[in-house]
Amino acid sequence: MQQHAHDIEDAPPAPADGLAIIASQQERVRAGATPDGRLLFLVWGAAWLIGYGALWLAVKDLDVYRPPSGAFIVFGLCISSAVVFTIVHSVRRAAGMHGPSVTAGAMYGWAWGLGFLLQGALIGAFVNAGASHELVALASNGLACLIVGLLYMAGGAMDQEPALFWLGVWILVVAAVASSVGLPLTFLVMALAGGGGFLVGAGIEHARRQARRGRMAGSAARTA
Repeated sequence: MQQHAHDIEDAPPAPADGLAIIASQQERVRAGATPDGRLLFLVWGAAWLIGYGALWLAVKDLDVYRPPSGAFIVFGLCISSAVVFTIVHSVRRAAGMHGPSVTAGAMYGWAWGLGFLLQGALIGAFVNAGASHELVALASNGLACLIVGLLYMAGGAMDQEPALFWLGVWILVVAAVASSVGLPLTFLVMALAGGGGFLVGAGIEHARRQARRGRMAGSAARTA
């Protein structure tokens, strides 16, 4: 008895093909529910490049470290905007999802806000204790980088994203170097190495996603 063409077309896929289809669908769901690293890298790269760049331009020619308030306003707006974007983007990506991963994502988003609230409280305590402008600036920068670096490392571990983890490591390294060179070079290092590192991370993340999409398209073509 001959097997008709439509019987062959209606036959269930082979086990390997079925697993490839399931993996592709799971990848689409995961990509839609997790934060887009490209957007986060771009936002933070622009925030650090503009914010720290404004501080550097304001103090590079001063004999005594006392930046004008306008530079700090620009810096504060840049960093606070990046923090708000990170929280809102993470929460929106998790909207409509259920399960432990959503709870973990919500806690991760809250960690950003609480971390920077603590940083603000500590800096306020330093100011009230009579710390110098230089010490306050170095402590503020170091604490902020410590929070961002560790949270990116935690996010990379939680989402199994090596690029995110290593970007967190890079932030900690840049912060250590920036603190060691002293003011005002601290701001220049943070603007170029820190902000630039984020922008490079955006390019790496985009290339990685394109490669993954290509692999998924090839797998779908083989199972078609």
